[in-house]
Amino acid sequence: MIDISGKAEVARRAVATGEIHLKPETVEAIKNGQVEKGEVLETARIAAIMAIKRTSFAIPMCHTIPVTSIDVTFDTGIDTIKAVVEVKSTGKTGVEMEALHGVSLALLTVWDMVKSAEKDDTGNYPFTGITNIRVLEKTKQ
Repeated sequence: MIDISGKAEVARRAVATGEIHLKPETVEAIKNGQVEKGEVLETARIAAIMAIKRTSFAIPMCHTIPVTSIDVTFDTGIDTIKAVVEVKSTGKTGVEMEALHGVSLALLTVWDMVKSAEKDDTGNYPFTGITNIRVLEKTKQ
């Protein structure tokens, strides 16, 4: 781990995003609350929050940080769902890994909840994919 003991505590913020590509009928089922496993986006929101709080346990060189705010939103398209995660902290190191971890777990949770609808006849996922996970913004004051 990097020694951050000499750094000042400042307000920090990171926003990350990513997308999951699905069949249009799967996106409609999510919008209409017709997925057998339950409310997909609310479950994905909870997964993101849990992931953010546990980032240092999943990524070995991340510091444990005090998270002061989390916001998770979703935007549904015809065949995509975009997740946007904002994380804030007051501390000595950034929060971009927490935001990326939150986006990743939100999208993986969506996949897990709709995988039965996404499989083809051979049990594969030809239409399903997670893409464009990236940091949109990172600031410190």
